Amino acid sequence: MIFPLALLGATALYLLFAWLFCAIASAYLSERKGYTEKPGLAAGLILFVLGPIIFLVMPAKKDSAWKRFGPFGTNVKGT
Repeated sequence: MIFPLALLGATALYLLFAWLFCAIASAYLSERKGYTEKPGLAAGLILFVLGPIIFLVMPAKKDSAWKRFGPFGTNVKGT
């Protein structure tokens, strides 16, 4: 009886990591596209896999970091 419970615990841990990764990704994308982190974090926590997809499809605001530097770019020049 202990072996199936151990597998359930490992699966729950992996699902927890995936849930938190989706929340982090949604918060990052929403902040990058010119919105605050809060709607992205809420969408990532509530909608699990759909949260990051929503913010990938959502248009970026005019003066956002997404428009100025791209999805992963920074404003550091030189170095």
